[in-house]
Amino acid sequence: MKGPPQEHHSQYMLDERACRMICPIAAAMVGVCLTAIGILRVVIAVRKANTLADDMLALDSVLFLIATLTSYFAIRHGPAKRLHELERIADVTFIAAMSLMTVAALVITYALAV
Repeated sequence: MKGPPQEHHSQYMLDERACRMICPIAAAMVGVCLTAIGILRVVIAVRKANTLADDMLALDSVLFLIATLTSYFAIRHGPAKRLHELERIADVTFIAAMSLMTVAALVITYALAV
């Protein structure tokens, strides 16, 4: 009979479905960031004003790329030898990237309002 999972591993283990969701969503968000940077650069050129938001979105796209790659490699390793540390990195970077994107949206909104 199989016993309960060990407590010290449970804090690092994520559901595999979370990793499978992070990979395509984070990859799409890289494209969203790049599109937003392009549009923002046009607005900056027209208004002759600079903003920190494009730099924030560039960093954001790197965070999404890290989340994409780490979740991809965690999935590729297969269920027998899942890399729980990669799953955790994917999860943390994805949440950080989403948070940074929210802050960037606030900066863009403020910059366009002024």
